[in-house]
Amino acid sequence: MIKKVFLIFGLVLFSIECTSQQSQPSSGKETINVSPKLVVGMVVDQMRYDYLTRFYDRFGEGGFKRMLREGFNCKNNHFNYVPTYTGPGHASVFTGTTPQNHGIISNYWYDKFSKKGVYCASDPSVRAVGSDSELERMSPHRMKTTTVADQNRLHTQLKGKSIGIAIKDRGAILPAGHSANGAYWFRGKDEGKWITSTYYRNDLPNWVQQFNDSDKAESYLKVWNTLYDINSYIESGSDQNNFEKGFTGKETATFPYDLGALKDQNEGYDIIKGSAYGNSLTADFAIAAIDGEALGKDDITDFLTVSFSSTDYVGHNFGVNSKEIQDTYLRLDKDLERLFNALDSKIGKGNYTVFLTADHGAVHVPSYLQTVKIPSGYFKKDTLSTKVMAFVKERFKVDGLIEKIDNDQVFFAYDVLVKNNVSAQDLQKTIAHYILQYDQIDKVFTREQLLTGTYTEGIAALVQKGFNQKRSGDVVFVLNPATILYSRTGSTHGSGLNYDTHAPLLFMGKGIKQGSTTEKTTIPDIAPTISALLGITFPNGATGDVLPFVLK
Repeated sequence: MIKKVFLIFGLVLFSIECTSQQSQPSSGKETINVSPKLVVGMVVDQMRYDYLTRFYDRFGEGGFKRMLREGFNCKNNHFNYVPTYTGPGHASVFTGTTPQNHGIISNYWYDKFSKKGVYCASDPSVRAVGSDSELERMSPHRMKTTTVADQNRLHTQLKGKSIGIAIKDRGAILPAGHSANGAYWFRGKDEGKWITSTYYRNDLPNWVQQFNDSDKAESYLKVWNTLYDINSYIESGSDQNNFEKGFTGKETATFPYDLGALKDQNEGYDIIKGSAYGNSLTADFAIAAIDGEALGKDDITDFLTVSFSSTDYVGHNFGVNSKEIQDTYLRLDKDLERLFNALDSKIGKGNYTVFLTADHGAVHVPSYLQTVKIPSGYFKKDTLSTKVMAFVKERFKVDGLIEKIDNDQVFFAYDVLVKNNVSAQDLQKTIAHYILQYDQIDKVFTREQLLTGTYTEGIAALVQKGFNQKRSGDVVFVLNPATILYSRTGSTHGSGLNYDTHAPLLFMGKGIKQGSTTEKTTIPDIAPTISALLGITFPNGATGDVLPFVLK
């Protein structure tokens, strides 16, 4: 009896306690998402993952190491499509999907409807602002899906700003999205100014004009020497070798480089793009944008996208094993530290979220690989094109069946096929079989295979995710490993091999855990992860997954 009394008494107390807790008002505002004042999405053009480990001991504490120490490192992050180029890379990072859906299938591609080549960011309906050049008419109109920055704009009723910055136009335009408040890129040549287009606005804002008038770009036309004693750069190859191009007007591709003296022989201010100082100029401009656009000044999340393009220019010129690329990354590390310090002081540590990745990696210079007996080579597209067209004409007794061979793809002239009663499927199979016999070709896929089959692994899966039903060709071929269409000096990219697909992915700041993983992640996972952090709708074509282990 006594036990029953105590039991009843206990239940009554429990009931009173629960009622009391339920009736108490919340002491603070409850949220189901994280709302940093500013998200900064950074892309380092042509950054291989192993640059983090190769140069780690040379980095300072405030740049890459800070992100590794305070944030989250996805060590096994890859592109899950080909081709691995700048345009598709930037689009994929911020749309959360692949060229199959966002439509940016390359930097340049053959448009089979207009019968001419097009550039991923070109737009003849707009004009440049800040330059009179007809070559700077740019917008994101060729990108078919939204970016995470677009979704943030929509979610905040257009109150959250979106600003894109890069030396390269495509590196500024594609990440910032269709609804961006602005995208700014660097016009070199004889101008040396940051510009935009009428897609965004009809004049440069005062802060951009003031930056251009400050002659900041001019200040980088100076001697580029190594940051530290060149003899301490033991993480890279010899300074003088046969695998680097260098600058016109300098006999050897060796430090130091007097950029001011070499300017006139190297496209004017464009020489800054091809040096480590291009990244410094980008960081300067990004820091100016934080104040100029009042980013992160209220509780509505803004977006700043920054692409460091000069790493790509240097890699193409000097190669991934050069002392020039090492010095570029050591200097970029200091530029990142400057940017993070500016964010700390202007936005407040703990009030912003940052991620850093790449748009692709790069291959070791094949001519160097050949000296150490690693299979590699150089591909001549014109030779293959001539042979394929001659073979097709001979086999089908019809001229003009192939309209174009471009971007490792064969485009058919369908009006000629129809007129001569040639089956597209037969032509695909015939060409695919012929090309596969070619020495430097590793794999070949037909349009029919890519549209009707389902590939889940290997190069085939990457080709399929990079194949856009409307914009891609009718036969796609894949070169042998470390075989490139490029000069015998400098590095390039574009393949589905690990040297091109393995890219860094670092997160840091508000809402981000500290840690690392070797679990495989892919580039399209970035935008959904940031969307989940913010509690906003994913980009409308997103196919990537949220990375829950990154988020608090």
